[in-house]
Amino acid sequence: MDDNARSAFERPKILIVEDDPPIAEMLRDSLIEQGMTVEIAGDGMAMDAKMRIIGFDLVILDIMLPGEDGLSLCRRLRANGSIPILMLTSVSSDIDRIIGLEIGADDYVTKPFILRELIARIRSLLRRSSFSARRDVGHMPKLLRFDGWRIDPLRRQVHDPSNARITMTTHEFDLLLAFCRNAGRVLTREQLLAVTHAGLAGPIERSIDVHISRLRQKIELDPRDPVLVKTVRLGGYMFTARVEEIDA
Repeated sequence: MDDNARSAFERPKILIVEDDPPIAEMLRDSLIEQGMTVEIAGDGMAMDAKMRIIGFDLVILDIMLPGEDGLSLCRRLRANGSIPILMLTSVSSDIDRIIGLEIGADDYVTKPFILRELIARIRSLLRRSSFSARRDVGHMPKLLRFDGWRIDPLRRQVHDPSNARITMTTHEFDLLLAFCRNAGRVLTREQLLAVTHAGLAGPIERSIDVHISRLRQKIELDPRDPVLVKTVRLGGYMFTARVEEIDA
């Protein structure tokens, strides 16, 4: 691979879905300065058209959009894959943030935002996404297995006991990986918050409980009576399964 091709390969591709041209263009120019490739879509139809021809590494998604709103687009994106989604909105209530997280957003930034913080959050999501794994093809960590489930840390893929691939958000995967690497240990909400936000303060600490609930929906036989991810009163959460490393 020549230097130009390698540079393009290592440059993250970002899609900004925002109908306010000044904001979209400011974000595009700032992210390009950070070495990213950036496209802009003003609504859901434009988003769909661009995603059909470009494999993006992250989507910045405004909630207030003409036509199909951002929450609906987020649901649709999450149903079709695990691309990191950062929601951008002027709505700041906890309820709206929780809704965004519950439908599959990975992070949530409120307008007006500090550009430096937004870029840090984008880089945080990219570091823990398939984009980072793509660049690290020379490093082959062991696969992890528990109760018939299989986790590939490099490709950031999860397969259930029937070998079906399970789609997870960036945070859900990070939580599952942290649990598997600390099986039998109690992890506090503060520790889990550090895992899912890579040291950045999340929108709200309650977001951990939202992500745990979503993870349970995907790996527990009965999410209302979880046996893999147990709640520890006044402590946090503990993963109870026996986890083993296996060769890829």
